[in-house]
Amino acid sequence: MKWADTILFDRTLGDVRQLTGITVLDWQDFQRERDAAAYERGRRDGESALNEQLIRQRNEMVQLQRGIFESLQKVLPQVIHESENSLIELTLETAKKIVAGIAIDSALVEAAVRDALRQCEGASEILVQLHPDDLALLRQNQSPILEGLPETGPLKFSGSAEVTRGGCILQTRFGLVDARRETKIHQITQSLNA
Repeated sequence: MKWADTILFDRTLGDVRQLTGITVLDWQDFQRERDAAAYERGRRDGESALNEQLIRQRNEMVQLQRGIFESLQKVLPQVIHESENSLIELTLETAKKIVAGIAIDSALVEAAVRDALRQCEGASEILVQLHPDDLALLRQNQSPILEGLPETGPLKFSGSAEVTRGGCILQTRFGLVDARRETKIHQITQSLNA
């Protein structure tokens, strides 16, 4: 297209002004100002769009964060409860393994009997049932507990296959004191799970 060619439009132009008496330098300044204004408009529009996008993203992040906190608040008590239960189970299993690994000697059996006798204060005629190997161990070591204790008087001892090693069952006219190891662990388990 040449400068002098005629341009045809399909509709009439609005707000058109004829520039007269403008030099090439004025026209270049006009174009530079127009380009600078367009650039500035584009920059402002871009900043505005970016700010709106950042605000939307910030709101989405706040909602996501709120959702995560709400989920954690709902799940945290359950996780704590499950952790407590797991810790209790682990502790009990550890205690069982430690107790099972302790060598049975006469001092251990005597301590178990003395501990059980503390629950029978005031009772007379106490029958102490021990595992037959534990009773033989006390007799072999001539344990003084076989003669009785000053606070309880004479004690009767018998061997019983119902009693596991390291524990005892005391029988009085008032009832039984079950001081077997597994019974103690069961009682501890119940008290921890309560």
